[in-house]
Amino acid sequence: MVSPSEITVSSRVSAALPHPSHLKGSSSQGPGDELPHIVPRRHVGRWLTATAALLVFAMVVNSVVRNRAFQWDVVGRYFTTAAVLDGLLLTLWLTGVVMVLGFLLGTPLAVMRLSANPVLRTLSWGYVWIFRSTPLLVQLLFWFNIGALYPTLGLGIPFGPQLVTVKTVNLLGPTLTAVIGLTLHEAAYAAEVVRGGILSVDSGQTEAAQALGIGRRRTLRRIVIPQAMRSIVPTAGNMLIGTLKGTSIVSVLAVHDLLYSVQLVYNQTYQVVPLLMVATLWYIAVTTVLSAGQFYVERHYARGSSRTLPPTPLQRLRVRLAALRAQLARATAPDARPAADGGR
Repeated sequence: MVSPSEITVSSRVSAALPHPSHLKGSSSQGPGDELPHIVPRRHVGRWLTATAALLVFAMVVNSVVRNRAFQWDVVGRYFTTAAVLDGLLLTLWLTGVVMVLGFLLGTPLAVMRLSANPVLRTLSWGYVWIFRSTPLLVQLLFWFNIGALYPTLGLGIPFGPQLVTVKTVNLLGPTLTAVIGLTLHEAAYAAEVVRGGILSVDSGQTEAAQALGIGRRRTLRRIVIPQAMRSIVPTAGNMLIGTLKGTSIVSVLAVHDLLYSVQLVYNQTYQVVPLLMVATLWYIAVTTVLSAGQFYVERHYARGSSRTLPPTPLQRLRVRLAALRAQLARATAPDARPAADGGR
């Protein structure tokens, strides 16, 4: 039995619902009945802010391009000289070697940090603490003057006689010193990056591998590390770009990197600003390429985390061009509205 309150509620709901005659495409729709046109909200403040930002950007670009003090003709003349290109190649070589060696050393340090062995855990923590607490320039100068502390390096029996000895001055040159200093510095940060990536993996993955009888090393290599790469790659990409720019500090050791090569040129020509612009443009170009590579590497490791991968810049451009063409086609198409069929 239906109560009077239920009848009242149902009548109110039915009155609030639109009548079928108002729906588009219904048989009772007249020729003049149309759905209201929905106009999107206009964001006036957003457009004003964008216009002001573009105006400021145009003013900055204009001041840089038309400023004769930059001497763009000198920049173009020295941009591809042999000295600059040789310094660029050494900078790229230093960046690649330091990053590879840094992660090869940092990965075992991260595993030691997560180990149940208190000795390994303490040694790893102490390494990271020391090399993250000391400025990079101080570390490079320390390794450059290591001959004052250890004139000779030897290989022999621990706490016993040395079988082979070599002078430190003959062994460590400026380039090798830069590689050692940068690698030990980067390894401390790489260890924290890898450790954070390992901790981001759900512990259930390790427990499932142990239930299947998979060893700990194989679990780490085949299950944990591939999943941790989603967290490692973004930070590692930032480290790579930071290392590229950080290699400029080796110029204090007279290593002929990009910055030092540019300094040698403007010390002779006294054209400081245009030569610094040459180095700046090369750093920007290489950083742009590395950023694009980082995007595609992140996209590769994001395959297992989501069903749809993030679109690439080229795909976004294609979608926007297709939407623009469709909008232009609608704007230029003749206004032809189908007549409503009222005979049904």
